[in-house]
Amino acid sequence: MNKFIVGACAGILSVAASQYATAQTTSTAKPAAKKKAPAKKKAAKKAAPVAAVQPEGVQWKCELGNELYIKGDMARDQIITMHWKGKNYQLPRQLTRTGADRYFDQKTGMDLVVIPSKSMLFDRNEGHRLADECQTAEMAAGAPAPTQAGALRAPAGLPLMMQDNAAPAPAPAPDASGSAAQPAKP
Repeated sequence: MNKFIVGACAGILSVAASQYATAQTTSTAKPAAKKKAPAKKKAAKKAAPVAAVQPEGVQWKCELGNELYIKGDMARDQIITMHWKGKNYQLPRQLTRTGADRYFDQKTGMDLVVIPSKSMLFDRNEGHRLADECQTAEMAAGAPAPTQAGALRAPAGLPLMMQDNAAPAPAPAPDASGSAAQPAKP
């Protein structure tokens, strides 16, 4: 049994040694060919200009001079197109518990969160915020974000931020006996 194991080990070592010797002789003969090929590839890459994707949609200006473009109806569409740093991203709508609109693509990690006053862009793959305080021109003038959550909650004709929550409730109407009706207890 021991002779078998020793013979197997010797066979494996001899095969490995022969492959190493073959690799040594072929690697010394081809270094000049390998050096020339990458130089040609680099020259070819420099000659071909990279065409940037033209932004489409509504411009959102962010802090630090960043900007993104959103194409699609945020109040209705389930997938919007976001243009960021020369690339277009397809972002599907996600359900949230907070009422904010969230568009997140698992593959690219792009995560756009929109609240009535601003939007924020995150890269979930890298784990950091890419842009903050993003607003359209209308939002900068005081209008709420054009989102589904905002459209569902806002009364007709009043933007979200313009609601008067401090107005007193109307007085209860008198009942048939002439006395004021008692408000229902919670």
